[in-house]
Amino acid sequence: MPNYKYATLAVHAGQHPDPLTGAVNVPVYLSSTFELTGIGTDRGWDYSRAGNPTRDRLEMALAALEGGTCGHAFASGMAAIYGLVATLHAGDHLICSHNVYGGTARLFNEIVCHYGIDIRYVDMADLDAVQAAIQPNTKLIHVETPTNPLMSLTDIAAVCRIAHARGIEVSVDNTFMSPVLQSPIALGADIVMHSTTKFLNGHSDGLGGALIGTRPEHKERFSLVQKAAGGILSPFECYLVLRGIRTLPLRMNQHEENGRAVAEFLATQKKLMRLAYPGLKTHPQHELAMKQQKGFGSMMSFDLGSREAAGRFLGAIKVFLHGESLGGVESLASQSATSTHASLTDEEREAIGITPGLVRISVGIEDKEDLIADLEQALEAV
Repeated sequence: MPNYKYATLAVHAGQHPDPLTGAVNVPVYLSSTFELTGIGTDRGWDYSRAGNPTRDRLEMALAALEGGTCGHAFASGMAAIYGLVATLHAGDHLICSHNVYGGTARLFNEIVCHYGIDIRYVDMADLDAVQAAIQPNTKLIHVETPTNPLMSLTDIAAVCRIAHARGIEVSVDNTFMSPVLQSPIALGADIVMHSTTKFLNGHSDGLGGALIGTRPEHKERFSLVQKAAGGILSPFECYLVLRGIRTLPLRMNQHEENGRAVAEFLATQKKLMRLAYPGLKTHPQHELAMKQQKGFGSMMSFDLGSREAAGRFLGAIKVFLHGESLGGVESLASQSATSTHASLTDEEREAIGITPGLVRISVGIEDKEDLIADLEQALEAV
């Protein structure tokens, strides 16, 4: 598309009117199969696992929003990460952020490692540790920044320089920031991953995942995984993500405004043992956030000291909902040890800083004064 401003791109990327009817909304093509024009020829689609007109539009939009050359929609964020590593081979080496989302660690530790792929978890904030972890067979460095739920950052450009000097690809999970607030490809990343369930969809009504590539071989590799493994996003859920993308810049602006206000309030609360939000100057990586992000978002976590205290807090919230997931218009809160990182052992959680009292919140787009008042009254129960 032309070099439009971001808000224009969000409304129009992949969203051109339907050529048959002029409909301004992308039609939902629910057909599983398409009439062929001859033996081995078609109008661009033959079977919806291999391709679907609605999914094509979403994938065009995803590529445009992230500045990539190809987009690929999967049935969930985890299906997208599986698609990312499915093209690795036995004997390959993968480096991953050490306090990555628990579902990613579960996939790598309980499934991917059995394929003969060697996985090494590294504190990506330590560039010397990243450099030292690289082996001759390292093929991919997977970065989650900010991490879920500890909000640790990785210098994307620096890791890309280290990796590319050794011929290694870098993928970045950009779910927490969205394309509005962070552009990993512009910082050197080869591949961007999203759980579209979160901010891209934005309404908590559909699962999805995405990979955005930058080279022709990415399109070939990820299209093969979609077709062969079949973990693709349904046409209706593609439509839901397309609908969400149209308001993404507006929603992210409100998420950002509310997130900053909530973080500033929480920073004054003495019952919190730890507060992680890169938008605060007290965050150890605040300057890095200023450099590589276009904002700080609405995700944060804090430690109330014990599982019991976290339980009292979560039992007292009223506007915030006690639930998993994030990135929807509604505000959510959950205890990380029993949600995002429930699949890890107590020892594994302790090693990366997931304490029993850790609460993660996703600040929605409600009135910020109501959100702050709700948090204030819930903290009184602690």
